[in-house]
Amino acid sequence: MDWLIELFTAGGGVAHTVILYALVISLGVFLGNKIKFGSVSLGVTWILFIGILAGDLLMRGGVKENAAVLNFIQDFGLILFVFSIGLQVGPSFFTSLKQGGLKANGVAAGIVALNIAVMLVLYYALRNVIPAANNLPMMVGTLCGAVTNTPGLGAANAALEQINQIHPFAGGVPVIANGYACAYPLGVVGIIGSIILIRYLFKVNFKTEEEHFNKKNNNEAIKPHLMTVNVFNPAISGKTILQVRGFIGRDFVCSRMLHNGHVIVPNKETLLNVDDKLYIVCAEEDADAIVAFIGPVVKVEWDKQDVPMASRKHTVTKDSINGKTLGSLHPSSMYGVNVTRLYRSGIELFASPSVILQVGDILTVVGPEDAVDRFANKIGDKKQQLDKPNLLTLFVGILVGIIFGMLPINIPGMSMPVKLGLAGGPLIIAILLGRFGYKLKLVAYTTNSASLMIRDIGLVLFLASVGIKAGGNFVDTVLNGGIHYVWMGFLITVIPLVIMGIFARIKWKMNYFLIMGIMSGATTDPPALAFSTATANNGIPSVGYSTVYPLSMFLRIITAQVIILLLCS
Repeated sequence: MDWLIELFTAGGGVAHTVILYALVISLGVFLGNKIKFGSVSLGVTWILFIGILAGDLLMRGGVKENAAVLNFIQDFGLILFVFSIGLQVGPSFFTSLKQGGLKANGVAAGIVALNIAVMLVLYYALRNVIPAANNLPMMVGTLCGAVTNTPGLGAANAALEQINQIHPFAGGVPVIANGYACAYPLGVVGIIGSIILIRYLFKVNFKTEEEHFNKKNNNEAIKPHLMTVNVFNPAISGKTILQVRGFIGRDFVCSRMLHNGHVIVPNKETLLNVDDKLYIVCAEEDADAIVAFIGPVVKVEWDKQDVPMASRKHTVTKDSINGKTLGSLHPSSMYGVNVTRLYRSGIELFASPSVILQVGDILTVVGPEDAVDRFANKIGDKKQQLDKPNLLTLFVGILVGIIFGMLPINIPGMSMPVKLGLAGGPLIIAILLGRFGYKLKLVAYTTNSASLMIRDIGLVLFLASVGIKAGGNFVDTVLNGGIHYVWMGFLITVIPLVIMGIFARIKWKMNYFLIMGIMSGATTDPPALAFSTATANNGIPSVGYSTVYPLSMFLRIITAQVIILLLCS
Protein backbone atom coordinates (compact mmCIF):
# COMPACT_ATOMS: atom_id res chain seq x y z
CA MET A 1 0.00 0.00 0.00
CA ASP A 2 3.01 2.26 0.27
CA TRP A 3 2.90 2.92 -3.47
CA LEU A 4 -0.68 4.16 -3.22
CA ILE A 5 0.13 6.51 -0.32
CA GLU A 6 3.15 7.79 -2.20
CA LEU A 7 0.99 8.40 -5.29
CA PHE A 8 -1.19 10.83 -3.32
CA THR A 9 1.53 12.45 -1.23
CA ALA A 10 4.56 12.68 -3.55
CA GLY A 11 3.96 16.14 -4.97
CA GLY A 12 5.27 17.18 -8.38
CA GLY A 13 4.88 13.88 -10.25
CA VAL A 14 2.73 13.57 -13.34
CA ALA A 15 0.50 10.86 -11.91
CA HIS A 16 0.09 12.75 -8.63
CA THR A 17 -0.83 16.00 -10.43
CA VAL A 18 -3.38 14.32 -12.70
CA ILE A 19 -4.96 12.52 -9.73
CA LEU A 20 -5.12 15.80 -7.80
CA TYR A 21 -6.89 17.61 -10.65
CA ALA A 22 -9.23 14.67 -11.27
CA LEU A 23 -10.26 14.58 -7.61
CA VAL A 24 -10.75 18.35 -7.32
CA ILE A 25 -12.71 18.67 -10.57
CA SER A 26 -14.88 15.58 -10.12
CA LEU A 27 -15.81 16.46 -6.54
CA GLY A 28 -16.45 20.10 -7.51
CA VAL A 29 -18.69 19.12 -10.43
CA PHE A 30 -20.55 16.62 -8.22
CA LEU A 31 -21.28 19.24 -5.56
CA GLY A 32 -22.24 21.77 -8.23
CA ASN A 33 -24.87 19.36 -9.55
CA LYS A 34 -26.17 18.32 -6.13
CA ILE A 35 -26.12 21.43 -3.94
CA LYS A 36 -28.67 24.15 -4.67
CA PHE A 37 -29.85 27.12 -2.68
CA GLY A 38 -33.49 27.27 -3.72
CA SER A 39 -33.31 27.24 -7.52
CA VAL A 40 -29.76 28.64 -7.55
CA SER A 41 -26.60 26.58 -7.92
CA LEU A 42 -22.98 27.73 -7.82
CA GLY A 43 -22.20 25.19 -10.53
CA VAL A 44 -18.56 24.60 -11.41
CA THR A 45 -17.48 27.34 -8.98
CA TRP A 46 -17.47 24.56 -6.41
CA ILE A 47 -14.27 23.42 -8.13
CA LEU A 48 -12.59 26.60 -6.92
CA PHE A 49 -13.68 25.97 -3.33
CA ILE A 50 -12.64 22.29 -3.43
CA GLY A 51 -9.32 23.37 -4.95
CA ILE A 52 -8.79 25.82 -2.07
CA LEU A 53 -9.54 23.05 0.43
CA ALA A 54 -7.15 20.69 -1.37
CA GLY A 55 -4.42 23.35 -1.46
CA ASP A 56 -4.82 23.96 2.28
CA LEU A 57 -4.66 20.23 3.09
CA LEU A 58 -1.58 19.74 0.91
CA MET A 59 0.19 22.65 2.61
CA ARG A 60 -0.62 21.29 6.07
CA GLY A 61 0.59 17.84 4.98
CA GLY A 62 3.86 19.24 3.68
CA VAL A 63 3.16 18.19 0.08
CA LYS A 64 4.73 20.57 -2.43
CA GLU A 65 3.22 20.92 -5.87
CA ASN A 66 5.19 21.85 -8.98
CA ALA A 67 4.44 25.57 -9.39
CA ALA A 68 5.47 25.56 -13.07
CA VAL A 69 3.01 22.76 -13.86
CA LEU A 70 0.18 24.48 -11.98
CA ASN A 71 0.87 27.75 -13.82
CA PHE A 72 0.92 26.01 -17.21
CA ILE A 73 -2.38 24.19 -16.61
CA GLN A 74 -3.95 27.39 -15.29
CA ASP A 75 -2.88 29.49 -18.28
CA PHE A 76 -3.73 26.82 -20.86
CA GLY A 77 -7.16 26.34 -19.32
CA LEU A 78 -7.72 30.10 -19.40
CA ILE A 79 -6.72 30.30 -23.08
CA LEU A 80 -9.11 27.49 -24.05
CA PHE A 81 -11.90 29.07 -22.03
CA VAL A 82 -11.72 32.62 -23.37
CA PHE A 83 -11.03 31.47 -26.94
CA SER A 84 -14.15 29.29 -27.00
CA ILE A 85 -16.16 32.20 -25.57
CA GLY A 86 -14.82 34.44 -28.31
CA LEU A 87 -15.80 32.01 -31.07
CA GLN A 88 -19.23 31.66 -29.48
CA VAL A 89 -20.02 35.38 -29.21
CA GLY A 90 -18.09 36.49 -32.31
CA PRO A 91 -20.97 36.21 -34.83
CA SER A 92 -23.25 38.34 -32.63
CA PHE A 93 -20.68 40.68 -31.05
CA PHE A 94 -20.83 43.48 -33.61
CA THR A 95 -24.51 42.99 -34.35
CA SER A 96 -25.33 43.41 -30.65
CA LEU A 97 -23.83 46.91 -30.73
CA LYS A 98 -26.24 48.12 -33.42
CA GLN A 99 -29.64 49.73 -33.19
CA GLY A 100 -31.85 47.78 -30.77
CA GLY A 101 -28.87 46.59 -28.74
CA LEU A 102 -27.39 50.03 -28.12
CA LYS A 103 -29.49 50.85 -25.07
CA ALA A 104 -29.13 47.36 -23.63
CA ASN A 105 -25.37 47.45 -24.06
CA GLY A 106 -25.35 50.98 -22.65
CA VAL A 107 -26.96 49.70 -19.46
CA ALA A 108 -24.47 46.81 -19.30
CA ALA A 109 -21.50 49.13 -19.84
CA GLY A 110 -22.88 51.37 -17.09
CA ILE A 111 -23.01 48.41 -14.71
CA VAL A 112 -19.38 47.51 -15.53
CA ALA A 113 -18.25 51.12 -15.02
CA LEU A 114 -20.12 51.46 -11.71
CA ASN A 115 -18.72 48.13 -10.46
CA ILE A 116 -15.23 49.53 -10.96
CA ALA A 117 -16.20 52.89 -9.46
CA VAL A 118 -17.65 51.31 -6.29
CA MET A 119 -14.56 49.12 -5.93
CA LEU A 120 -12.22 52.13 -6.22
CA VAL A 121 -14.34 54.21 -3.80
CA LEU A 122 -14.17 51.41 -1.21
CA TYR A 123 -10.43 51.07 -1.78
CA TYR A 124 -9.58 54.75 -1.36
CA ALA A 125 -12.17 55.44 1.37
CA LEU A 126 -11.35 52.47 3.60
CA ARG A 127 -7.68 51.73 2.99
CA ASN A 128 -6.68 53.65 6.13
CA VAL A 129 -9.56 52.24 8.16
CA ILE A 130 -9.71 48.55 7.17
CA PRO A 131 -6.33 46.89 6.51
CA ALA A 132 -7.88 44.44 4.06
CA ALA A 133 -9.11 47.26 1.82
CA ASN A 134 -5.54 48.52 1.40
CA ASN A 135 -4.68 45.65 -0.95
CA LEU A 136 -5.68 46.82 -4.44
CA PRO A 137 -4.90 43.53 -6.26
CA MET A 138 -7.07 41.70 -3.73
CA MET A 139 -9.81 44.28 -4.29
CA VAL A 140 -9.63 43.54 -8.03
CA GLY A 141 -10.04 39.84 -7.22
CA THR A 142 -13.01 40.79 -5.05
CA LEU A 143 -14.45 42.76 -7.97
CA CYS A 144 -14.19 39.70 -10.23
CA GLY A 145 -15.85 37.51 -7.60
CA ALA A 146 -18.58 40.09 -6.96
CA VAL A 147 -19.60 39.98 -10.63
CA THR A 148 -18.91 36.21 -10.92
CA ASN A 149 -16.50 36.77 -13.80
CA THR A 150 -13.79 34.12 -13.90
CA PRO A 151 -12.08 35.30 -17.14
CA GLY A 152 -11.59 38.72 -15.52
CA LEU A 153 -9.82 36.99 -12.63
CA GLY A 154 -7.58 35.21 -15.13
CA ALA A 155 -6.82 38.46 -16.95
CA ALA A 156 -5.96 40.24 -13.70
CA ASN A 157 -3.73 37.33 -12.68
CA ALA A 158 -1.93 37.49 -16.02
CA ALA A 159 -1.40 41.26 -15.61
CA LEU A 160 0.05 40.74 -12.13
CA GLU A 161 2.45 38.12 -13.49
CA GLN A 162 3.48 40.60 -16.20
CA ILE A 163 4.20 43.31 -13.61
CA ASN A 164 6.05 40.84 -11.39
CA GLN A 165 8.50 40.04 -14.20
CA ILE A 166 9.57 43.69 -14.41
CA HIS A 167 8.97 44.93 -10.86
CA PRO A 168 8.82 41.88 -8.54
CA PHE A 169 6.35 42.08 -5.65
CA ALA A 170 7.98 41.97 -2.21
CA GLY A 171 5.89 39.05 -0.99
CA GLY A 172 5.42 37.35 -4.34
CA VAL A 173 2.48 37.72 -6.72
CA PRO A 174 -0.70 38.54 -4.72
CA VAL A 175 -3.10 35.59 -4.58
CA ILE A 176 -6.17 37.53 -5.71
CA ALA A 177 -8.21 34.33 -6.02
CA ASN A 178 -8.79 34.58 -2.28
CA GLY A 179 -10.69 37.84 -2.76
CA TYR A 180 -12.60 36.21 -5.62
CA ALA A 181 -13.56 33.22 -3.48
CA CYS A 182 -14.67 35.44 -0.59
CA ALA A 183 -16.92 37.60 -2.77
CA TYR A 184 -18.35 35.01 -5.18
CA PRO A 185 -21.13 33.35 -3.10
CA LEU A 186 -22.75 36.63 -2.04
CA GLY A 187 -22.10 37.92 -5.56
CA VAL A 188 -24.56 35.35 -6.93
CA VAL A 189 -27.02 36.15 -4.14
CA GLY A 190 -26.61 39.90 -4.74
CA ILE A 191 -27.30 39.64 -8.48
CA ILE A 192 -30.50 37.65 -7.95
CA GLY A 193 -31.52 39.87 -5.02
CA SER A 194 -31.09 42.99 -7.17
CA ILE A 195 -33.29 41.47 -9.90
CA ILE A 196 -36.00 40.76 -7.31
CA LEU A 197 -35.67 44.26 -5.79
CA ILE A 198 -36.26 45.95 -9.17
CA ARG A 199 -39.38 43.85 -9.59
CA TYR A 200 -40.89 45.00 -6.28
CA LEU A 201 -39.76 48.62 -6.63
CA PHE A 202 -41.77 48.97 -9.84
CA LYS A 203 -44.57 46.52 -8.91
CA VAL A 204 -44.05 44.56 -12.13
CA ASN A 205 -46.94 42.54 -13.55
CA PHE A 206 -45.47 39.60 -15.48
CA LYS A 207 -48.41 39.15 -17.86
CA THR A 208 -48.41 42.82 -18.84
CA GLU A 209 -44.65 42.88 -19.34
CA GLU A 210 -44.75 39.89 -21.68
CA GLU A 211 -47.58 41.37 -23.76
CA HIS A 212 -45.78 44.70 -24.10
CA PHE A 213 -42.54 42.99 -25.12
CA ASN A 214 -44.20 40.87 -27.78
CA LYS A 215 -45.88 43.94 -29.28
CA LYS A 216 -42.91 46.28 -29.14
CA ASN A 217 -39.90 44.04 -29.78
CA ASN A 218 -41.04 41.71 -32.53
CA ASN A 219 -38.04 41.83 -34.87
CA GLU A 220 -39.86 42.29 -38.11
CA ALA A 221 -36.72 43.31 -39.96
CA ILE A 222 -35.28 39.81 -40.03
CA LYS A 223 -38.20 37.51 -39.25
CA PRO A 224 -39.42 35.79 -42.43
CA HIS A 225 -43.06 36.19 -43.45
CA LEU A 226 -44.77 33.71 -45.78
CA MET A 227 -47.82 34.55 -47.87
CA THR A 228 -49.53 33.89 -51.21
CA VAL A 229 -50.56 36.99 -53.18
CA ASN A 230 -52.64 37.39 -56.33
CA VAL A 231 -51.15 39.70 -58.98
CA PHE A 232 -53.84 42.40 -59.23
CA ASN A 233 -51.89 45.53 -60.25
CA PRO A 234 -52.04 45.81 -64.07
CA ALA A 235 -48.99 48.12 -64.02
CA ILE A 236 -46.68 45.19 -63.26
CA SER A 237 -48.13 42.87 -65.92
CA GLY A 238 -45.32 41.94 -68.31
CA LYS A 239 -42.66 43.03 -65.82
CA THR A 240 -40.00 40.72 -64.36
CA ILE A 241 -39.76 39.83 -60.69
CA LEU A 242 -36.47 41.75 -60.56
CA GLN A 243 -38.16 44.86 -61.92
CA VAL A 244 -41.01 44.56 -59.42
CA ARG A 245 -38.49 44.31 -56.57
CA GLY A 246 -36.94 47.56 -57.79
CA PHE A 247 -40.35 49.28 -58.05
CA ILE A 248 -41.31 48.34 -54.50
CA GLY A 249 -37.87 48.94 -53.04
CA ARG A 250 -38.28 45.87 -50.81
CA ASP A 251 -36.51 42.53 -50.99
CA PHE A 252 -38.50 39.32 -51.31
CA VAL A 253 -38.21 35.76 -52.65
CA CYS A 254 -40.87 34.19 -54.85
CA SER A 255 -40.44 30.46 -54.29
CA ARG A 256 -43.44 29.26 -56.34
CA MET A 257 -45.73 30.70 -58.97
CA LEU A 258 -49.11 29.46 -60.20
CA HIS A 259 -49.54 30.55 -63.85
CA ASN A 260 -52.47 29.38 -65.99
CA GLY A 261 -53.05 26.48 -63.63
CA HIS A 262 -49.44 25.26 -63.63
CA VAL A 263 -46.83 25.59 -60.88
CA ILE A 264 -43.35 26.82 -61.80
CA VAL A 265 -40.25 27.87 -59.87
CA PRO A 266 -39.70 31.46 -60.98
CA ASN A 267 -36.42 33.32 -61.19
CA LYS A 268 -35.67 37.03 -61.28
CA GLU A 269 -36.33 37.15 -65.06
CA THR A 270 -39.76 35.51 -64.88
CA LEU A 271 -42.54 37.72 -66.27
CA LEU A 272 -45.62 38.41 -64.16
CA ASN A 273 -49.20 38.52 -65.41
CA VAL A 274 -52.44 39.61 -63.82
CA ASP A 275 -54.05 36.79 -61.80
CA ASP A 276 -50.76 34.93 -61.27
CA LYS A 277 -50.46 33.51 -57.76
CA LEU A 278 -47.10 34.09 -56.06
CA TYR A 279 -45.81 32.31 -52.96
CA ILE A 280 -43.64 35.00 -51.36
CA VAL A 281 -41.18 35.01 -48.48
CA CYS A 282 -40.11 38.41 -47.17
CA ALA A 283 -39.26 40.29 -44.01
CA GLU A 284 -42.34 40.91 -41.86
CA GLU A 285 -41.92 44.67 -42.00
CA ASP A 286 -42.06 44.56 -45.82
CA ALA A 287 -45.19 42.41 -46.15
CA ASP A 288 -47.75 45.26 -46.18
CA ALA A 289 -45.86 47.22 -48.85
CA ILE A 290 -45.59 44.13 -51.10
CA VAL A 291 -49.30 43.35 -50.76
CA ALA A 292 -50.26 46.97 -51.47
CA PHE A 293 -48.19 47.02 -54.66
CA ILE A 294 -48.75 43.52 -56.11
CA GLY A 295 -52.16 42.44 -54.89
CA PRO A 296 -54.18 40.87 -52.08
CA VAL A 297 -53.31 37.82 -50.00
CA VAL A 298 -55.11 34.68 -51.18
CA LYS A 299 -55.16 31.01 -50.16
CA VAL A 300 -53.63 28.38 -52.44
CA GLU A 301 -53.09 24.72 -51.50
CA TRP A 302 -49.69 24.41 -53.11
CA ASP A 303 -49.22 20.74 -52.25
CA LYS A 304 -52.27 19.84 -54.32
CA GLN A 305 -51.12 21.51 -57.54
CA ASP A 306 -50.09 19.67 -60.71
CA VAL A 307 -46.33 19.90 -60.15
CA PRO A 308 -45.30 18.76 -56.66
CA MET A 309 -42.72 20.97 -55.04
CA ALA A 310 -40.18 19.91 -52.46
CA SER A 311 -39.38 22.16 -49.52
CA ARG A 312 -36.42 20.84 -47.59
CA LYS A 313 -33.74 22.04 -45.23
CA HIS A 314 -30.12 21.58 -46.28
CA THR A 315 -26.93 22.51 -44.43
CA VAL A 316 -23.93 24.42 -45.75
CA THR A 317 -20.94 22.13 -45.15
CA LYS A 318 -18.57 22.90 -48.06
CA ASP A 319 -15.62 25.11 -47.12
CA SER A 320 -15.75 26.65 -50.61
CA ILE A 321 -19.21 28.10 -49.86
CA ASN A 322 -18.04 29.70 -46.60
CA GLY A 323 -18.08 33.50 -47.01
CA LYS A 324 -19.99 33.60 -50.31
CA THR A 325 -23.25 35.50 -50.68
CA LEU A 326 -26.39 33.54 -51.36
CA GLY A 327 -26.96 35.52 -54.56
CA SER A 328 -23.57 34.50 -55.95
CA LEU A 329 -24.75 30.87 -56.05
CA HIS A 330 -27.61 31.81 -58.44
CA PRO A 331 -30.04 29.27 -56.95
CA SER A 332 -33.00 30.19 -59.19
CA SER A 333 -31.28 30.80 -62.53
CA MET A 334 -28.76 27.95 -62.35
CA TYR A 335 -30.55 25.36 -60.25
CA GLY A 336 -34.23 26.19 -60.60
CA VAL A 337 -34.80 26.54 -56.85
CA ASN A 338 -35.43 29.31 -54.40
CA VAL A 339 -33.92 29.71 -50.95
CA THR A 340 -36.55 31.21 -48.68
CA ARG A 341 -35.17 31.02 -45.15
CA LEU A 342 -31.90 30.65 -43.30
CA TYR A 343 -31.28 29.27 -39.81
CA ARG A 344 -28.13 30.33 -37.96
CA SER A 345 -27.39 29.65 -34.29
CA GLY A 346 -31.04 28.77 -33.74
CA ILE A 347 -32.35 32.02 -35.29
CA GLU A 348 -34.56 32.04 -38.40
CA LEU A 349 -33.60 34.75 -40.90
CA PHE A 350 -34.92 35.98 -44.23
CA ALA A 351 -32.66 34.62 -46.96
CA SER A 352 -31.69 37.82 -48.75
CA PRO A 353 -29.40 37.41 -51.80
CA SER A 354 -26.86 39.61 -50.01
CA VAL A 355 -26.62 37.41 -46.91
CA ILE A 356 -23.15 35.94 -46.39
CA LEU A 357 -23.25 32.17 -45.95
CA GLN A 358 -21.25 30.38 -43.27
CA VAL A 359 -20.58 26.72 -42.65
CA GLY A 360 -23.34 25.40 -40.42
CA ASP A 361 -26.10 27.57 -41.92
CA ILE A 362 -29.35 25.67 -42.61
CA LEU A 363 -31.20 26.76 -45.76
CA THR A 364 -34.84 26.13 -46.65
CA VAL A 365 -34.78 25.25 -50.36
CA VAL A 366 -37.94 25.09 -52.50
CA GLY A 367 -38.26 23.64 -56.00
CA PRO A 368 -38.63 20.40 -57.97
CA GLU A 369 -37.09 17.48 -56.10
CA ASP A 370 -34.26 16.85 -58.55
CA ALA A 371 -33.36 20.57 -58.56
CA VAL A 372 -33.38 20.72 -54.75
CA ASP A 373 -31.05 17.72 -54.68
CA ARG A 374 -28.64 19.39 -57.14
CA PHE A 375 -28.49 22.55 -55.02
CA ALA A 376 -27.99 20.47 -51.88
CA ASN A 377 -24.92 18.91 -53.50
CA LYS A 378 -23.67 22.39 -54.37
CA ILE A 379 -23.64 23.56 -50.73
CA GLY A 380 -22.50 20.19 -49.37
CA ASP A 381 -25.24 19.02 -47.03
CA LYS A 382 -22.86 16.48 -45.49
CA LYS A 383 -23.84 16.93 -41.87
CA GLN A 384 -21.30 14.38 -40.68
CA GLN A 385 -18.58 16.82 -41.80
CA LEU A 386 -19.76 19.25 -39.13
CA ASP A 387 -18.92 16.71 -36.47
CA LYS A 388 -15.23 17.05 -37.28
CA PRO A 389 -13.50 19.55 -34.99
CA ASN A 390 -11.88 22.45 -36.83
CA LEU A 391 -8.54 22.11 -35.06
CA LEU A 392 -6.76 24.30 -37.61
CA THR A 393 -8.93 27.31 -36.73
CA LEU A 394 -8.62 26.58 -33.01
CA PHE A 395 -4.83 26.44 -32.85
CA VAL A 396 -4.13 29.07 -35.52
CA GLY A 397 -6.44 31.35 -33.56
CA ILE A 398 -4.68 30.56 -30.27
CA LEU A 399 -1.28 31.14 -31.91
CA VAL A 400 -2.28 34.52 -33.33
CA GLY A 401 -4.16 35.40 -30.13
CA ILE A 402 -1.13 34.81 -27.89
CA ILE A 403 1.15 36.79 -30.22
CA PHE A 404 -1.40 39.60 -30.29
CA GLY A 405 -1.77 39.41 -26.51
CA MET A 406 1.98 39.79 -26.02
CA LEU A 407 2.16 42.85 -28.28
CA PRO A 408 3.32 45.81 -26.14
CA ILE A 409 1.07 48.86 -26.39
CA ASN A 410 2.68 52.08 -25.20
CA ILE A 411 0.21 54.44 -23.50
CA PRO A 412 1.40 57.92 -22.47
CA GLY A 413 1.64 58.32 -18.71
CA MET A 414 2.13 54.62 -17.98
CA SER A 415 5.44 53.34 -16.67
CA MET A 416 5.26 50.17 -18.73
CA PRO A 417 3.58 49.04 -21.95
CA VAL A 418 0.14 47.48 -21.74
CA LYS A 419 -0.38 43.94 -23.01
CA LEU A 420 -3.71 42.26 -23.56
CA GLY A 421 -2.15 39.07 -22.20
CA LEU A 422 -3.22 35.44 -22.38
CA ALA A 423 -6.86 36.34 -21.81
CA GLY A 424 -7.42 39.49 -23.85
CA GLY A 425 -5.40 38.52 -26.94
CA PRO A 426 -7.05 35.14 -27.66
CA LEU A 427 -10.46 36.61 -26.80
CA ILE A 428 -10.22 39.41 -29.37
CA ILE A 429 -8.80 37.15 -32.08
CA ALA A 430 -11.52 34.55 -31.42
CA ILE A 431 -14.23 37.22 -31.71
CA LEU A 432 -12.76 38.39 -35.02
CA LEU A 433 -12.47 34.81 -36.31
CA GLY A 434 -16.05 34.07 -35.28
CA ARG A 435 -17.25 37.05 -37.30
CA PHE A 436 -14.76 37.36 -40.18
CA GLY A 437 -12.99 33.97 -40.29
CA TYR A 438 -14.64 33.10 -43.59
CA LYS A 439 -12.63 35.86 -45.30
CA LEU A 440 -9.47 33.95 -44.43
CA LYS A 441 -11.03 30.65 -45.51
CA LEU A 442 -11.06 29.55 -41.88
CA VAL A 443 -14.14 27.70 -40.67
CA ALA A 444 -15.09 28.98 -37.24
CA TYR A 445 -18.13 26.70 -36.98
CA THR A 446 -18.07 24.29 -34.07
CA THR A 447 -20.90 22.09 -32.93
CA ASN A 448 -22.54 23.30 -29.75
CA SER A 449 -21.46 20.22 -27.81
CA ALA A 450 -17.82 20.54 -28.96
CA SER A 451 -17.77 24.25 -28.10
CA LEU A 452 -19.17 23.60 -24.64
CA MET A 453 -16.68 20.79 -24.07
CA ILE A 454 -13.68 23.00 -24.94
CA ARG A 455 -15.05 25.87 -22.86
CA ASP A 456 -15.82 23.77 -19.80
CA ILE A 457 -12.52 21.85 -19.89
CA GLY A 458 -10.66 25.15 -19.99
CA LEU A 459 -12.79 26.57 -17.18
CA VAL A 460 -12.44 23.60 -14.81
CA LEU A 461 -8.67 23.40 -15.35
CA PHE A 462 -8.36 27.11 -14.63
CA LEU A 463 -10.57 27.02 -11.52
CA ALA A 464 -8.84 23.94 -10.11
CA SER A 465 -5.40 25.50 -10.63
CA VAL A 466 -6.40 28.80 -9.05
CA GLY A 467 -7.98 27.03 -6.10
CA ILE A 468 -5.00 24.73 -5.43
CA LYS A 469 -2.56 27.64 -5.63
CA ALA A 470 -4.73 29.86 -3.42
CA GLY A 471 -5.48 27.22 -0.81
CA GLY A 472 -2.14 27.54 0.91
CA ASN A 473 -2.91 30.98 2.35
CA PHE A 474 -6.70 31.19 2.06
CA VAL A 475 -7.32 30.58 5.77
CA ASP A 476 -4.77 33.22 6.73
CA THR A 477 -6.46 35.67 4.36
CA VAL A 478 -9.87 35.10 5.93
CA LEU A 479 -8.52 35.32 9.47
CA ASN A 480 -6.60 38.52 8.67
CA GLY A 481 -9.48 40.64 7.47
CA GLY A 482 -10.70 38.52 4.57
CA ILE A 483 -14.26 38.69 5.90
CA HIS A 484 -14.28 42.33 4.79
CA TYR A 485 -14.00 41.20 1.17
CA VAL A 486 -17.37 39.48 1.59
CA TRP A 487 -19.43 42.58 2.44
CA MET A 488 -17.37 44.86 0.17
CA GLY A 489 -17.95 42.42 -2.69
CA PHE A 490 -21.68 42.48 -1.92
CA LEU A 491 -21.74 46.28 -2.23
CA ILE A 492 -19.77 46.10 -5.48
CA THR A 493 -22.42 43.70 -6.80
CA VAL A 494 -25.65 45.32 -5.66
CA ILE A 495 -25.18 49.11 -5.91
CA PRO A 496 -24.43 49.26 -9.69
CA LEU A 497 -27.17 46.75 -10.55
CA VAL A 498 -29.85 48.61 -8.62
CA ILE A 499 -28.80 52.02 -9.97
CA MET A 500 -28.71 50.92 -13.62
CA GLY A 501 -31.83 48.78 -13.23
CA ILE A 502 -33.77 51.82 -11.98
CA PHE A 503 -32.25 53.98 -14.75
CA ALA A 504 -33.21 51.48 -17.47
CA ARG A 505 -36.77 51.27 -16.16
CA ILE A 506 -37.41 54.99 -15.59
CA LYS A 507 -35.33 56.65 -18.32
CA TRP A 508 -35.57 54.11 -21.17
CA LYS A 509 -38.82 52.36 -20.13
CA MET A 510 -37.21 48.97 -20.61
CA ASN A 511 -39.16 45.77 -20.24
CA TYR A 512 -38.56 44.11 -16.87
CA PHE A 513 -37.83 40.69 -18.42
CA LEU A 514 -35.24 42.34 -20.64
CA ILE A 515 -33.72 44.07 -17.59
CA MET A 516 -33.45 40.68 -15.87
CA GLY A 517 -31.42 39.35 -18.79
CA ILE A 518 -29.27 42.48 -19.04
CA MET A 519 -28.40 42.34 -15.34
CA SER A 520 -27.51 38.65 -15.65
CA GLY A 521 -25.50 39.22 -18.85
CA ALA A 522 -23.66 42.29 -17.54
CA THR A 523 -22.39 40.14 -14.66
CA THR A 524 -21.88 37.14 -17.01
CA ASP A 525 -23.75 35.03 -14.44
CA PRO A 526 -25.48 31.85 -15.74
CA PRO A 527 -27.16 31.08 -12.34
CA ALA A 528 -28.85 34.49 -12.48
CA LEU A 529 -30.01 33.81 -16.04
CA ALA A 530 -31.37 30.41 -14.99
CA PHE A 531 -33.28 32.09 -12.15
CA SER A 532 -34.57 34.81 -14.50
CA THR A 533 -35.85 32.44 -17.19
CA ALA A 534 -37.46 30.16 -14.59
CA THR A 535 -39.13 33.12 -12.89
CA ALA A 536 -40.28 34.79 -16.11
CA ASN A 537 -41.38 31.47 -17.63
CA ASN A 538 -40.41 32.72 -21.09
CA GLY A 539 -37.29 33.30 -23.19
CA ILE A 540 -37.21 37.11 -22.99
CA PRO A 541 -34.43 37.29 -20.34
CA SER A 542 -32.24 35.20 -22.67
CA VAL A 543 -32.64 37.90 -25.34
CA GLY A 544 -31.25 40.55 -22.99
CA TYR A 545 -28.51 38.21 -21.76
CA SER A 546 -27.27 37.29 -25.23
CA THR A 547 -27.42 40.93 -26.39
CA VAL A 548 -25.09 42.27 -23.69
CA TYR A 549 -22.99 39.20 -22.89
CA PRO A 550 -20.34 39.65 -25.64
CA LEU A 551 -19.57 43.28 -24.82
CA SER A 552 -19.79 42.68 -21.06
CA MET A 553 -17.37 39.75 -21.20
CA PHE A 554 -14.97 41.79 -23.32
CA LEU A 555 -15.12 44.76 -20.93
CA ARG A 556 -14.72 42.59 -17.83
CA ILE A 557 -11.55 40.98 -19.17
CA ILE A 558 -9.98 44.16 -20.50
CA THR A 559 -10.83 46.44 -17.54
CA ALA A 560 -9.51 43.94 -14.99
CA GLN A 561 -6.12 44.08 -16.71
CA VAL A 562 -6.16 47.85 -17.18
CA ILE A 563 -6.86 48.47 -13.48
CA ILE A 564 -3.94 46.25 -12.48
CA LEU A 565 -1.54 47.74 -15.04
CA LEU A 566 -2.54 51.35 -14.31
CA LEU A 567 -2.70 51.28 -10.52
CA CYS A 568 -0.44 48.42 -9.46
CA SER A 569 2.64 48.93 -11.65
